[in-house]
Amino acid sequence: MKQIDIKDLSVEDLTEKFAEQKEVLTKLKLSHSVSPLENPMQIKTVRKTVARLNTELRKRQLQAK
Repeated sequence: MKQIDIKDLSVEDLTEKFAEQKEVLTKLKLSHSVSPLENPMQIKTVRKTVARLNTELRKRQLQAK
């Protein structure tokens, strides 16, 4: 998910996507530890998406104060 797409989302959508992506990341890590993934770069991509979502959420929290 690109930063441009993330900026267009509402706070509720951001929180929902953040929880969803966090769950996906956990599942990917778990399945990779059991047996190697076909494309381990997925973990890196999802981790960066989680970070982008978290950054945008935090930025909006600080602007609200």
